[in-house]
Amino acid sequence: MKKTKFNKTESSILKSLNEAVRWAAGEDVPGVKVTQVRVPAKLDVKAIRSRLGMSQIEFAHSFGFSASTLRNWEQGTRKPETTARILLTIIGRAPAIVQRVLNEQGGAHA
Repeated sequence: MKKTKFNKTESSILKSLNEAVRWAAGEDVPGVKVTQVRVPAKLDVKAIRSRLGMSQIEFAHSFGFSASTLRNWEQGTRKPETTARILLTIIGRAPAIVQRVLNEQGGAHA
Protein backbone atom coordinates (compact mmCIF):
# COMPACT_ATOMS: atom_id res chain seq x y z
CA MET A 1 0.00 0.00 0.00
CA LYS A 2 1.39 3.37 -1.01
CA LYS A 3 1.86 5.96 1.73
CA THR A 4 0.41 9.36 1.03
CA LYS A 5 1.46 12.63 2.53
CA PHE A 6 -1.35 14.54 4.17
CA ASN A 7 -1.39 18.25 3.68
CA LYS A 8 -2.08 20.50 6.67
CA THR A 9 -5.87 20.58 6.14
CA GLU A 10 -6.15 16.82 5.76
CA SER A 11 -4.02 16.33 8.87
CA SER A 12 -6.26 18.71 10.83
CA ILE A 13 -9.40 16.90 9.66
CA LEU A 14 -7.94 13.53 10.56
CA LYS A 15 -6.95 14.81 14.02
CA SER A 16 -10.47 16.17 14.57
CA LEU A 17 -12.07 12.90 13.48
CA ASN A 18 -9.83 10.94 15.84
CA GLU A 19 -10.76 13.31 18.69
CA ALA A 20 -14.46 12.88 17.87
CA VAL A 21 -14.12 9.10 17.98
CA ARG A 22 -12.30 9.27 21.32
CA TRP A 23 -14.92 11.67 22.72
CA ALA A 24 -17.77 9.41 21.52
CA ALA A 25 -16.08 6.51 23.29
CA GLY A 26 -16.28 8.48 26.54
CA GLU A 27 -12.70 9.73 26.74
CA ASP A 28 -11.84 13.22 27.88
CA VAL A 29 -10.43 15.13 24.93
CA PRO A 30 -8.49 18.34 25.71
CA GLY A 31 -10.17 21.34 24.13
CA VAL A 32 -13.51 19.59 23.58
CA LYS A 33 -16.20 20.98 25.83
CA VAL A 34 -19.78 19.85 25.46
CA THR A 35 -22.55 21.18 27.66
CA GLN A 36 -25.35 18.74 28.33
CA VAL A 37 -28.79 20.25 27.75
CA ARG A 38 -31.30 19.36 30.45
CA VAL A 39 -34.64 18.72 28.81
CA PRO A 40 -37.60 18.35 31.16
CA ALA A 41 -38.94 14.80 31.08
CA LYS A 42 -42.48 15.96 31.78
CA LEU A 43 -44.31 19.18 30.99
CA ASP A 44 -47.78 20.44 31.81
CA VAL A 45 -48.63 21.70 28.33
CA LYS A 46 -52.10 22.84 29.37
CA ALA A 47 -50.63 24.94 32.20
CA ILE A 48 -48.22 26.62 29.80
CA ARG A 49 -51.06 27.43 27.40
CA SER A 50 -53.39 28.56 30.20
CA ARG A 51 -50.77 30.94 31.62
CA LEU A 52 -50.67 32.60 28.22
CA GLY A 53 -54.47 32.90 28.17
CA MET A 54 -54.73 31.22 24.77
CA SER A 55 -57.19 28.73 23.37
CA GLN A 56 -55.80 25.50 21.97
CA ILE A 57 -56.23 26.82 18.43
CA GLU A 58 -54.51 30.13 19.22
CA PHE A 59 -51.61 28.39 20.95
CA ALA A 60 -51.20 25.81 18.19
CA HIS A 61 -51.24 28.43 15.42
CA SER A 62 -48.98 30.82 17.33
CA PHE A 63 -46.24 28.27 17.87
CA GLY A 64 -46.53 25.93 14.88
CA PHE A 65 -48.21 22.90 16.44
CA SER A 66 -51.23 21.15 15.03
CA ALA A 67 -54.34 21.53 17.16
CA SER A 68 -54.81 17.75 17.32
CA THR A 69 -51.23 17.25 18.56
CA LEU A 70 -51.77 19.87 21.24
CA ARG A 71 -55.04 18.20 22.32
CA ASN A 72 -53.28 14.82 22.54
CA TRP A 73 -50.53 16.29 24.72
CA GLU A 74 -53.01 18.00 27.03
CA GLN A 75 -55.18 14.88 27.34
CA GLY A 76 -52.13 12.73 28.00
CA THR A 77 -52.74 10.38 25.08
CA ARG A 78 -49.37 11.42 23.61
CA LYS A 79 -46.22 12.95 25.04
CA PRO A 80 -44.18 15.66 23.35
CA GLU A 81 -40.91 14.40 21.85
CA THR A 82 -37.62 15.90 23.06
CA THR A 83 -37.50 18.76 20.56
CA ALA A 84 -41.12 19.70 21.27
CA ARG A 85 -40.39 19.68 25.03
CA ILE A 86 -37.47 22.03 24.42
CA LEU A 87 -39.67 24.42 22.43
CA LEU A 88 -42.51 24.19 24.98
CA THR A 89 -40.06 24.96 27.80
CA ILE A 90 -38.86 28.07 25.97
CA ILE A 91 -42.46 29.10 25.18
CA GLY A 92 -43.30 28.73 28.86
CA ARG A 93 -40.47 31.07 29.85
CA ALA A 94 -40.26 33.52 26.94
CA PRO A 95 -43.31 33.27 24.66
CA ALA A 96 -42.88 36.74 23.17
CA ILE A 97 -39.36 35.95 22.01
CA VAL A 98 -40.48 32.70 20.38
CA GLN A 99 -43.36 34.47 18.62
CA ARG A 100 -41.06 37.26 17.45
CA VAL A 101 -38.50 34.81 16.04
CA LEU A 102 -41.18 32.73 14.32
CA ASN A 103 -42.81 35.84 12.86
CA GLU A 104 -39.45 37.04 11.52
CA GLN A 105 -39.11 33.69 9.75
CA GLY A 106 -42.44 34.05 7.94
CA GLY A 107 -44.83 32.70 10.52
CA ALA A 108 -45.29 29.67 12.71
CA HIS A 109 -48.06 27.93 10.79
CA ALA A 110 -47.23 24.35 9.96
